[in-house]
Amino acid sequence: MSVVPNSRTDLPVRTRTFYRRVLTELTQAKVPFLVGGAYALECYTDVWRDTKDLDVFIRPDDVQRVLRHFHKAGFKVELTFPHWLAKVFGGKNFVDVIFSSGNGIATVDEDWFRYAKSGMILGAQRNICPAEEMIWSKAFVMERERFDGADVAHLLLSQAKSLDWERLLRRLGPHWEILLTHLILFGFVYPGSKSNIPDWLMQKLTRRLLAERKKSSMGNHAVQGTLLSRAQYLIDLRSWGYRDARLQPKGRMSAKDIAIWTDAIEDEN
Repeated sequence: MSVVPNSRTDLPVRTRTFYRRVLTELTQAKVPFLVGGAYALECYTDVWRDTKDLDVFIRPDDVQRVLRHFHKAGFKVELTFPHWLAKVFGGKNFVDVIFSSGNGIATVDEDWFRYAKSGMILGAQRNICPAEEMIWSKAFVMERERFDGADVAHLLLSQAKSLDWERLLRRLGPHWEILLTHLILFGFVYPGSKSNIPDWLMQKLTRRLLAERKKSSMGNHAVQGTLLSRAQYLIDLRSWGYRDARLQPKGRMSAKDIAIWTDAIEDEN
């Protein structure tokens, strides 16, 4: 029996009303925001996935203002993880207020808004996260219980011809190998659509890969797996003496941020 995901129109009335209220409050507060997550993914790919929440993206500088606004409006709020995530609650429902990513890399900046698209969300046209930024942030999600590779593949399948590949490559920056990994995986998933990915990009990245292999990596005792999974590479840090690639100054997270993010693993299991 085939399983068809529920439509977004099947959301309970109370949930839809809460989501719309949050979006209205953000608009009235004149806080720039983008809708992401499952709603934006559907706009780009026509894939609807059951979702437990609504994701809105804001600049880090606006976080405290947003939390104060919703608290004053009578909502329960929390700064769940100070380096990337807050929440607004309405009974059993909640909205994720995202301003970076769990690994601290995909911080929301001006380009998220400069290149935003428009999509029909909860009955109105709203700004949604650019496809490039969605790929950038999703490319790193490789937990045992969650892997966003299919989302990346679906975005590449539907949006490859309109993507700004140079900008996406700049977004990945020193983590370009993650992009190459997803491009190779895309070719495996969709063997008839390999031409969706520009030849110049594949050639550029494979040449870079070969050049990197010839360089000496002695002395680089870091594990970058923690950028992909907060749980699966803890043994590398705790037992094998590897340095955490998330840690400042080379990474973007403080030791305190990492500790809070790691401690939450047990609470969520």
